[in-house]
Amino acid sequence: MPHNVLIDSPSDYIKQTIRTVPDWPAAGVQFRDITPLLSNPRVFRVLIDQFVHRYFDVRPDAIAGLDARGFIIGSVLAYELNVGFVPIRKKGKLPFTTVEETYELEYGSATVEMHTDAVKAGDRVVLIDDLIATGGTMMAGMRLLQRLGATVIEGAAIVDLPELHGSDKLRAAGLDLFTLVSFEGH
Repeated sequence: MPHNVLIDSPSDYIKQTIRTVPDWPAAGVQFRDITPLLSNPRVFRVLIDQFVHRYFDVRPDAIAGLDARGFIIGSVLAYELNVGFVPIRKKGKLPFTTVEETYELEYGSATVEMHTDAVKAGDRVVLIDDLIATGGTMMAGMRLLQRLGATVIEGAAIVDLPELHGSDKLRAAGLDLFTLVSFEGH
C-alpha cells in the first residue's frame, strides 16, 4: 500500500494487509495470513503500536506468547513495554522443567507447555497470539499461567474469527479479550 493512502483507522489498515488464502489448510477454510503484515515495516509498526498503547499504562509483569506467531508479536511488545517475555510452546520444545496443558482440536488434541519458573504467583500477564479461532490454544495458555499463580489480565490477538465462537468461550471462562480486527467466515 502506498504511503499517501488515507486510512480510516489503524485496524482498517491492519485488516487490509492480512491476506486471505482460500481452502488452506483444508477445503472450506479461509486462512488469515499475517505474513504480509509482518513483512511491511509500516504496518508492523502500526500493529505493535496498537498493543503498546493498550498496555502501556496497565504495565503487566510479563507478556506470554503462544507458539509460534504469538512469539513474534509478544516478544516485540514485551521489549517495547520493558517487561519479560514468556514462551508457551508446543510439547517437547522446552529444555527445563515444564507444566503442560492439553486441549482439544477439531480432530484430536494438542499440548502446550511452559517452564515452571516462567512466572511467579501474583504476576500480571497479557497472553497474546495472532488469531482466536476456537479458543483452545489461548484457553490452554491461560490455564498454564493460572496454575503457576499468575493472573492473566487480558488475552490479545490481531484477528478474531467470531463465527468459530472461541472468543465467546474465552470470555465465558473469565478472560477479557482485546483484538484488532475480525473476519466473518473461517
